Amino acid sequence: MEANANRSLRVLRADLHIHTCLSPCATLDMTPQKIVQEALKKRLDIIAVTDHNSAENAVAVMAAARTVRLTAIPGMEVTTAEEVHMLGLFEDVDAALAMQDIVYDRLQPGENDEDLFGMQVIANEWDEVEGMNPRLLIGAVQMDVGETVEAIHRLGGVAVAAHIDRQAFSILGQLGFIPEDLNLDALEVSKRTTLTEGCRTFSRLLHRFPLMTSSDAHDLEDIGTSPTSFRIAAPEMAELKRALKGMGGRGIEY
Repeated sequence: MEANANRSLRVLRADLHIHTCLSPCATLDMTPQKIVQEALKKRLDIIAVTDHNSAENAVAVMAAARTVRLTAIPGMEVTTAEEVHMLGLFEDVDAALAMQDIVYDRLQPGENDEDLFGMQVIANEWDEVEGMNPRLLIGAVQMDVGETVEAIHRLGGVAVAAHIDRQAFSILGQLGFIPEDLNLDALEVSKRTTLTEGCRTFSRLLHRFPLMTSSDAHDLEDIGTSPTSFRIAAPEMAELKRALKGMGGRGIEY
């Protein structure tokens, strides 16, 4: 049975850290249709929508991808109380929006200053502007890394420590270490570091966590610049979970 299951596996390319025009630091070109078309141009099979402290544009990107050969996963990049960026990737929109409710309830008070931080555009699947998010999405949430990972897992999501090869907003840059009791599902390196280099640099951590790479795209040209190749049976979140755990022959192609 295992051999037959392995024969059904294929290698699919994923970029699991992409911002839309909802993130104040992203360009206004990062609209649902344009993101989907750029992902197809870069021959990606899976993308994840991971805006800062919000999932409001995830539905639109998923709708834009529905009629093409691209899977869009709803997610979020949470800025924890320690100013650590933590990716939450979810199996469905309901779970992502439930995480959004938790984050909004704990988000730093105040309103976004468009002149200082940038616009926070809510768009529909046709790239039409639906409104502006007034919250201070660039700010931190009143939850530490442990609480954030626990909330992501409670909603059936995957928790990934973002861009650990960077000083700013990374768990290693902010804390200097990864707590022994922190139940992360994966670590991510940015496009600055290849997966091979990352495995070498962070080899001491690979017995605890798998390592992946993503673009952290804030503009269209960066989408797909640093994809991870997953050996899975289908382009879906459940399969990515199995790959991160190395189940049934699934895994990351290093």
